[in-house]
Amino acid sequence: MAHPLRSSATQLAAAIAAGELTSRALVDRTIEAIQTVNPALNAMVAERFAAARVEADTADAATFAEGERPPFHGVPFTVKEAIALKGMPHTSGSTRRQGMIADEDATIVARIRAAGGIPLGVTNVPELCLWMESDNDVYGRTNNPYDTKRTPGGSSGGEGALIGAGASPFGVGSDIGGSIRMPAFFNGVFGHKPTGGMNPNTGQYPTMTTKLGNRYLTTGILCRRAEDLYPLNKLISGADGKDPGCTSQYALQDPREVDLSGLRVLNIPTSGGVKPSFELRGAQKSVARHLERLGASVETVRLPALKDAPLIWGASLAEESVESFGNLLGQGERFRPIQELGKRLRGTSRITAVASLTALGEDLMNMSPKLRRHYVAKGRALREELLERLGDDGVLLYPSYPRTAPRHGWPMLRQLTGQPGHQYPCILNILELPVTQVPLGLDLRGLPLGVQVGAGLGNDHLTMAVALELETAFGGWVPPKMAC
Repeated sequence: MAHPLRSSATQLAAAIAAGELTSRALVDRTIEAIQTVNPALNAMVAERFAAARVEADTADAATFAEGERPPFHGVPFTVKEAIALKGMPHTSGSTRRQGMIADEDATIVARIRAAGGIPLGVTNVPELCLWMESDNDVYGRTNNPYDTKRTPGGSSGGEGALIGAGASPFGVGSDIGGSIRMPAFFNGVFGHKPTGGMNPNTGQYPTMTTKLGNRYLTTGILCRRAEDLYPLNKLISGADGKDPGCTSQYALQDPREVDLSGLRVLNIPTSGGVKPSFELRGAQKSVARHLERLGASVETVRLPALKDAPLIWGASLAEESVESFGNLLGQGERFRPIQELGKRLRGTSRITAVASLTALGEDLMNMSPKLRRHYVAKGRALREELLERLGDDGVLLYPSYPRTAPRHGWPMLRQLTGQPGHQYPCILNILELPVTQVPLGLDLRGLPLGVQVGAGLGNDHLTMAVALELETAFGGWVPPKMAC
């Protein structure tokens, strides 16, 4: 085929099935691409290239009865390091977990491998995944392929960077506050946060322990082409009997059967907090106008409760968390963030400054039970309001973040000055809504633009249908200059 590093996983699987491409040739070409871009990106942090080549040869030698070939037979993919891939490191970027090796695959990784996928290795994350820059003392910092001075996001930042660079057709990520969607946005690719409870979280660290907490946390797919969203998410969805939050309540429907002219579109241009940039506001307006031209009805709305999104998110997670972030950092020992920051200044801490600051912020923002219940209730009321507005034929347009990919360190600076940007993605986890992050071309600096497309519970197919249309209308993923 003409250019395998620009193609979807669906196209690659079809080319292998038709004999136009061998799995070994595809795996070799993808490995070569990773080896070319990774010195600049530091996105892949542990590889299994030799094993992948053996698996590709086995895939090429396999024979199948008609119609029995697995759907992604011979297609390579990558995995976020916080999600277990057998035989690979599973530290979640924590020096206190160094040496941890996964002894079995996470459920969704096992499902992709059973469908013929070949994992190439694991990719970088923030320390214990609770930040939006992928930097830690185990593996170092990951860079954005469109500008290496900028962040690829987090916590699935290594996945976003590698897929955005064209060096992986798709990857496995997780999302509890935008951890699939921000990397997808900053790196110009597609990412889907499923309806809460649709996909199992089994096999990732850290994780939530309650049934509701495991609906706030979701696992999903990042990919460079929209046509992969449905088949890959269909493949990994459904209860596994281990994740208490994952049930078979919602079955993923086919987005190709959606009539976009019958959609109702809720366009929310801002949360009421930090406003998105002029270019991002303009891109979202263009999406709304395009859907309106297709026959959809568009209503621009403002929901005052969204201004409290970070407080609703923090309170809701705290309500469902058995362990604080500080306890996770301590790994069984009492964690003192101020002491640890002092040690960091002296060069003796094994905890990143960002992680210590996050734990300190958690301590300072520790709410009284009464105040916490207030924000949890506010989140539930917002959820009911949005579900009523969306129904089964509505989609939501909502900013991804106030700016395109920021420079390294800038997100924490904004956090410390009271201008957080994560209020846009994080609230949608607490609402449990399905959301697809959709790329919309590049801004004047050559950085990816995008928008979040949400829908009511179980209506993931609506957001995917809109993603398919917007890819055609706005161009989808635009490979960066470093792409192979």
